[in-house]
Amino acid sequence: MNLDRNKSLISDLIVLAKADGIIDAAEHDFIHRIGARMLLDFDTIEELFEHPEPSIPLFNELDRITHFHKLLLVMNVDQESHESEIVALRNFGLKMGIRPEAIDQILLKMHEFENKIIPSEELIGIFQSYYN
Repeated sequence: MNLDRNKSLISDLIVLAKADGIIDAAEHDFIHRIGARMLLDFDTIEELFEHPEPSIPLFNELDRITHFHKLLLVMNVDQESHESEIVALRNFGLKMGIRPEAIDQILLKMHEFENKIIPSEELIGIFQSYYN
């Protein structure tokens, strides 16, 4: 992955985390951990909190699923799902080309799992049921 793409993807996570008006320590830490895995340094990530980059289109289905899953994890990392975060998540999903029905099923299904963390296999299964 290239630097600009990674910064854009982390920016999406930041925008979602800010949707409820509060970025708590769990969200902040989670975003930093994801950013570090994407080879972004601490200062770069902190700069993105102040000045997020615009979203970029994801053309690969696996990239869209993976990114949507990260967005879902950021939304739930603080154990709260505010309506504004759900709306932001839905909008990101729609912008990525994810079918509204798949988004709705994921939002319902997340409540069946501890800490609302849908296992990746389950998430992929939901996507496959709508795209195959």
